[in-house]
Amino acid sequence: MIAFSASPIMGETGTSPEEYGFITAAYACVAIIMISKQRWIVERTGWRRYIWCSILVFITGAAICAKSDSYHELLMGRVIMGIGGASFMTGARVLVNLIPPSPKRFAGIKVFATGLAVGTASAPFLASLSVSEDTWSSIFYILIGIACLAFITSYFCLPDNTPPEKLKSDTHPFLLMLLAGSAFALLWALQRSNYDFYSDFIILTIIALMAISVLIYFFRSLAKYNGVPLLMVSTLLSNKRYVAGVGLFSFCYLVLGLNNYLIPQLLESAMGFSWSTTGIWHAVGLSSAVIAWIIMGKIMPKRPGSKKFFLAGFLSLAIYGYMMTRLPPSANIITDVLPALLFNGVFIMLVMATTAVQTFREVQHNETVFSHAQQVKNMAAQLFMAIGITTATVGLQWRTTVHYAVLNTRVNVADPRYQNVLESVSSIYEKHTSSSRADSMALAWIAQVVKQQATFLGIMDFYWWIFIAGIIGAVVMSVQKLMK
Repeated sequence: MIAFSASPIMGETGTSPEEYGFITAAYACVAIIMISKQRWIVERTGWRRYIWCSILVFITGAAICAKSDSYHELLMGRVIMGIGGASFMTGARVLVNLIPPSPKRFAGIKVFATGLAVGTASAPFLASLSVSEDTWSSIFYILIGIACLAFITSYFCLPDNTPPEKLKSDTHPFLLMLLAGSAFALLWALQRSNYDFYSDFIILTIIALMAISVLIYFFRSLAKYNGVPLLMVSTLLSNKRYVAGVGLFSFCYLVLGLNNYLIPQLLESAMGFSWSTTGIWHAVGLSSAVIAWIIMGKIMPKRPGSKKFFLAGFLSLAIYGYMMTRLPPSANIITDVLPALLFNGVFIMLVMATTAVQTFREVQHNETVFSHAQQVKNMAAQLFMAIGITTATVGLQWRTTVHYAVLNTRVNVADPRYQNVLESVSSIYEKHTSSSRADSMALAWIAQVVKQQATFLGIMDFYWWIFIAGIIGAVVMSVQKLMK
């Protein structure tokens, strides 16, 4: 909801796009740190106290965001939300694994995935409804309400015991500082590339490479640690299935980041649909993830092989990308855009759910290892979502500029088509204003249309790459043996 409503939130709080990008980077950095420390904290507090404290901190941050009317208040609220809620996804999945191996655990996994699918599909609708009703702060109040329900139910179902002292992981304060610094430097470089990519490309690249080097040192140090490390990296890296799964998850989150930016840009900026219309039909498109999960849940117990789900998922991604490339500028959102968005929802559920089943199959028997595996995966998720959004932002600027330069060559007095359009539009405006004023308004209208078409063509370039990625994924999965 917060990602979808970035523009109105910026307008209501007086936050510039550059400042909002810094808020996003700060949240992601805090999220990575808190995810890395989750198991360490749980070992000392127990799950019940950990969830309680996390929810209270999260509610505090959401309340600050709801009442904020400036950039600094929004920044403080989002950072506090990150401290409390960054590891909710990790915690939710690990809590399901506390159920002893039985049909109940599989039922828990199904409920977890269903909640995730329903929440994801509901987000654009709830966000657009909140904004269109002129109550943008209700986005945060919705989150507070759900968090309160989680707080109440956690009292009845979560354990509060802690493991023996000798099994508790070490804290690694120096390495944690390296993780914090490198994560922030990398996310800051990604955020700044939205504005300084062409002018400061070399500096941003150097900062990003240094941050990646420090991140590699962080994980290598944990892998060589003799005691009980903060994250059991060596155990995880020795599992080929897990490494392949995290790589596939990273790709999925990269595509999610791209789509989270491209879909609103396409529907609003390039095609001119209203905010509420965009939110409603985006949510309807994502609802296919729920349907895909219901079908998948019926097939998987009888035919658990994963190849068919991967193939169907990546083919859905390819179909989604291809259908988007065939959109006319005057496309109908129901008959032209919605079918493509439905295939996007199918891809999200089939590939990510199947990847989750396969990735953690060999690490779920040890609660600590499973928790660390989830933490590393979700740290990668934060990073690759940011990379996806940055890639879409910078790439769309580039492709829009290229197409704009070509289209703009047709806007000159020597082009008869331009003259015909200018005269036609000007004649319409002349019915309501003076001749000179009508000419200016007609020229402004043409400039707006050229900008919209350049944006539209730039987005189409991205969807060709998504189509190619879907085809490559389907081919790879058809010959893949590791994920059977």
